[in-house]
Amino acid sequence: MGRKSENTFREFHRYLGFFLAGIMAVYAISGIVLTFRTTDFLKSEYEVNTTLETNLNEEALGAALRKRGFAVEKTEGDLMYFAGGTYNVKTGEASYTEKRLPLVLESMNKLHKMHTGNPLFWLGIFFGIALLFFSVSAFFMFRPSAPIYKKGLYFAAAGFLLTIVLLLV
Repeated sequence: MGRKSENTFREFHRYLGFFLAGIMAVYAISGIVLTFRTTDFLKSEYEVNTTLETNLNEEALGAALRKRGFAVEKTEGDLMYFAGGTYNVKTGEASYTEKRLPLVLESMNKLHKMHTGNPLFWLGIFFGIALLFFSVSAFFMFRPSAPIYKKGLYFAAAGFLLTIVLLLV
């Protein structure tokens, strides 16, 4: 591999890196925030008042409120009480508090967790391919005979092994 191909990979790597700097920051920040998704870190309480269908049972109410592990704590007359709120079986009125991230962080998390039903799913695919290019192109930026290339292989092997060990633990 000659000097020209090394420089070509460096140019692609550099400009793709500049182009993706913003989305890499979004994925990095949202990844860190998602690590704390089961806690109240950075979340604020919001009061929600909504009208649902009437006469919902416990399972249907949990599904309508989109709450995992939902449970009714008690029922008194027409009111069903659950953690942080109530539901009126006759009127369908539900009032509860929920904890949410600030809007910007919530939007970042939605981008991070997108799926094929999201109109921007192609962005996730492009980003994944670009990161794969980054990881592969790094090995074409130096001559295999260069000392830094050998050190790079050691670091890459160490990173790969650490990932495997952490996945198995």
